[in-house]
Amino acid sequence: MRTWTLAMILVASCLAAEEREAPPPAGAPKPFVLPQSSTFTLKNGMKVTLAQYGSVPMAAVSARVAFGHACEGADQVWLSTLLAELMKEGTSSLTAEQVANEAARMGGQLEVTAGTDESVAAIEVLSEFAADAVKLVADVVAHPKLPESEMERVRANNLRQLAVQLSTPQSQADRAFAAALYPDHPYGRLFPSESQLKSYKLEDVRKFYADNVGAQRTHLYVVGLFDPAVRKTIEAAFEGWEPGPVVKRTPPNPVARKKLVLVDRPGAVQSTLRLGLPINVSPAHPDYIPLSVTNSLLGGAYTSRITNNIREQKGYTYSPFSQVVTHYRTAAWQESADVTTKFTGDSIREIQLEVNRLRKEPPDGKELKGIQNYLGGIFVLRNSSNQGIIGQLGFVDLHGLTDDYLKTYVQRVNAVSREDLQRITETYLDPGKMTLVVVGDKAKVEDSLKAF
Repeated sequence: MRTWTLAMILVASCLAAEEREAPPPAGAPKPFVLPQSSTFTLKNGMKVTLAQYGSVPMAAVSARVAFGHACEGADQVWLSTLLAELMKEGTSSLTAEQVANEAARMGGQLEVTAGTDESVAAIEVLSEFAADAVKLVADVVAHPKLPESEMERVRANNLRQLAVQLSTPQSQADRAFAAALYPDHPYGRLFPSESQLKSYKLEDVRKFYADNVGAQRTHLYVVGLFDPAVRKTIEAAFEGWEPGPVVKRTPPNPVARKKLVLVDRPGAVQSTLRLGLPINVSPAHPDYIPLSVTNSLLGGAYTSRITNNIREQKGYTYSPFSQVVTHYRTAAWQESADVTTKFTGDSIREIQLEVNRLRKEPPDGKELKGIQNYLGGIFVLRNSSNQGIIGQLGFVDLHGLTDDYLKTYVQRVNAVSREDLQRITETYLDPGKMTLVVVGDKAKVEDSLKAF
């Protein structure tokens, strides 16, 4: 009797737990409402966007400059990184310590980061210091000292970072994959050699600044709660800056082709995979949003097909994911995974199976709606901060879009049909044209890769 009672209690507890753990049905995400903004251009060609946003007394100031790794020649890889880090090391009027202290006084921290198509100098401060933050960003961007005394320290930091990154299979795979997709373009050069990084002189950094940084390559964003009179501060702080070089971009013209790159990593217990291809679809293309939805259904969401297949069902890997890597006027689709060595060939086969399955038949409506709700929710959540808004405005400006892209994004995601996903996969995601990179133990995986 006692055993029977205990069993009934356990069954009742399990049923109650199941009821408690059942998630509520997901609601449709609300459309994103873009805050009202004003954009104007200074006499020197610098663009400025101001947007009042939120209820927290904070303001974000961000200068996005059209220079980065895409501006680097084959003999200049990571010069933009050295430049960005040296820009924080003092200005013509402030030492590095004074720059840091001034940012801290306002309740923020100044960051200067080199990107691929753009680099950013940004800080978020208490609203009352918005004007002071503008002055600090202007000083750092327009009047960097680029001191000789800090060059070797900054170089040494980058040499350590380079060594650490290139010791990981993920970075090795990224380097090989980028080089295969963009062999004759800066997008394909992710890392310098150690000797190359050691060869740069301060004169090279200063020349790179002169050749690539200036007012007409800069767009300043101020988002949050701030006094509208900050416009006068912006004009006073930036109008004396020289226009500098005009914006110059050279997008690649990649060709999708089947290729296998095997990087030997003796003794590796996992194989690091990169599988994908370039796609000449920019955010301005009508297929870009359907491509994003297709990516999320295939591998870009936790509930995606590839993740469910090789993680949940088969246990080949822990955290696979796919993404649309977007650059100026081009993009690439890429699936990434770290898989158990003995399942290397099987994992690749299952990834290709999921791509081919979607090429042949569209998903059902329930699966598509789940992905659409996920994307709509992530989009609105991503835009719930000052820096998030700046990121979206910068994306729109970089890719020559209008504000309607942001205002109608959720609606357009929800307008993607089942047939659209099949069409996108069939049109752009041909496994027969994909580049495959495998970083792993060659002796153990080479035979399983012959089929590919």
